[in-house]
Amino acid sequence: MKYLFPYLKKYKTESILAPLFKMLEACFDLIVPVIVANIIDKGIVNGDKIYILTRFGLLILMAILGLASSFTAQYFAAKAAIGTSAGLRHDLLKKIQSLSYTELDNVGTSTLITRMTSDVNQVQNGLNMFLRLFMRSPFIVFGSMIMAFMINFDLAMIFVVAIVLLFIIVFGIMKITNPLYKKVQGNLDGVTEETRENLNGVRVIRAFCREEIQKKQFCESNNKLLKSQLKVGDISALLNPLTYVVVNAVIIAVLWIGSAKVDSGVLLSGNIIALINYIGQILIELVKLANFIVLIGKSVASMGRVGQVLDMKSSLVYGDKTVDAVSENCEAVRFENVSMHYSGAGEESLSDINFTVRKGETVGIIGGTGSGKTTLVNLIPRFYDASNGTVYLNGIPIQDFDKEYLEKSVAVVPQKALLFAGTVRSNMLWGNKNASDEEIWEALELSQAAEFVRKKENGLDEVVEQSGSNLSGGQKQRLTIARALIKKSKILILDDSSSALDYATDAALRKALKTLPSDTTVFIVSQRTGSIAHADKIVVLDDGKAVGIGTHEELLVNCDVYREIYESQFKKEGE
Repeated sequence: MKYLFPYLKKYKTESILAPLFKMLEACFDLIVPVIVANIIDKGIVNGDKIYILTRFGLLILMAILGLASSFTAQYFAAKAAIGTSAGLRHDLLKKIQSLSYTELDNVGTSTLITRMTSDVNQVQNGLNMFLRLFMRSPFIVFGSMIMAFMINFDLAMIFVVAIVLLFIIVFGIMKITNPLYKKVQGNLDGVTEETRENLNGVRVIRAFCREEIQKKQFCESNNKLLKSQLKVGDISALLNPLTYVVVNAVIIAVLWIGSAKVDSGVLLSGNIIALINYIGQILIELVKLANFIVLIGKSVASMGRVGQVLDMKSSLVYGDKTVDAVSENCEAVRFENVSMHYSGAGEESLSDINFTVRKGETVGIIGGTGSGKTTLVNLIPRFYDASNGTVYLNGIPIQDFDKEYLEKSVAVVPQKALLFAGTVRSNMLWGNKNASDEEIWEALELSQAAEFVRKKENGLDEVVEQSGSNLSGGQKQRLTIARALIKKSKILILDDSSSALDYATDAALRKALKTLPSDTTVFIVSQRTGSIAHADKIVVLDDGKAVGIGTHEELLVNCDVYREIYESQFKKEGE
């Protein structure tokens, strides 16, 4: 709840005015039964039409004022709730962006999506209802009881017993359902994950004719969510019937005891009507309160899940080294006894890696599937921290660098080409938001993407759909390379980013990369020996270990793993 208060302070006026206007509305509601009683006892009994009409006009005035107060309260409550939830989402996104890949892997994408959408919406709805009802409902309940005491002490004691019973019912059910709502939200994570996986992999699912299997898996997750929702729903559903039983029992008792008092002249018939009206108000407010408490239970559970993410501490702690503090060391990157172990993984992904890269060198990274190529290059931009050993940038431990400087120094083209919905230009501006069209075309020329972009009807303004789904694999890869090139970082990492390119385009890309500034250090991860044969240095990985470091010619002589990869590809190409 500590995360809500800073935002509520920003909406202090709205948070105060909303319940105050609701209490004003409640005051009007409490006066209405008294006016009705007077109409019966004085106007109708005496046949005074003028009295009846004036009191009826007063009732209309009360209704208008109550309606105005209700609208005003709901406006302020909604403004405070929506503003708070918007702030929560901003904080949540900011926190997610600050987390390392390790925390993101542990939490999971589907859970983060649920917490940013469903959970924050639950918090918003709960806060909205809280501001509207947390003072109004108790005020009406206890106000009605006080008004009942003013009418008759004996009948008012029935109200006291009823209110006590109703509070036991409401809070007892709330205590039972709160933990169950947490379980419901957890099961919702599972459904979100299944949905996301099915939507992202719909082509693969159809290609392997796994529609029925995926439907079955989704139904299992969905049924699990359904069962948990039904369980908590069944318990929550007891609120209304139990409260109605108590309230109707009170009405019967009031009519039974009250009729005797009317016969004896202790009470007037209008007083009994007023008491029944107060019973009705208590019933309505307690039903509202019961539903409100159920909603608050959901909101508290959701806020707890949001708070778990906001309370996460990133394993990455940055220093304050910037470009001004960096030495003029000719060393660009150095791995010193580096090992890497993913959280929850059984074995090390990298083990005792040692090599040095000078500024301006091109480094090839090659190895079999699962050998640790991507893990190695992910340590350079500090997506992960090494479990042991140190990665140096310009001769300085990478942990000492300022986060913003480090992000500017390293440009990464990920293994999976990812573009965002927008246009070609908007995607290029991710690399440099101030880039001119001339700079964009220069990057597109280098990445071999300019030709197909020019053929598009709208050129740089050609629409790119989400994930680049309207482009081919090779087109997406070239655009992601251009996006990294336009950043003009000193270190460029191409993580198997030319796998969808034909040999001619791949060769043209390698030739274009040689025209980069002489101090640009390039890391190329590839499965093809032909793509990295020109590199100044090649690191060969096998099962997380560096089994060979050298040039193409040196490795053909000294490294069995590299020679096997080369010969298998050479023979395949020869065939």
